[in-house]
Amino acid sequence: MKTKDAAEFFGSKRKLAEALGVSPSAITMWGDDVPEVRQFQIQVLTGGKLKATPVVPTPKH
Repeated sequence: MKTKDAAEFFGSKRKLAEALGVSPSAITMWGDDVPEVRQFQIQVLTGGKLKATPVVPTPKH
C-alpha cells in the first residue's frame, strides 16, 4: 500500500495520522510505502477499500 493512496483516501496526511492516532510527522517518515502493520489497520478502518499488500523482503546475497 502506498502512503500517497492512503493519504488521498483520508483526505490528507494529517487526517490519515488522526485516524491512526499518530503524528503527521510519523506518516512522513514512512516514505513511499505504508508499514505492514499500519496497512492492516488502514484496511480495517477503510472497510477493505484499501487492501494490505504483503511486504516481500529483498533477498540478501
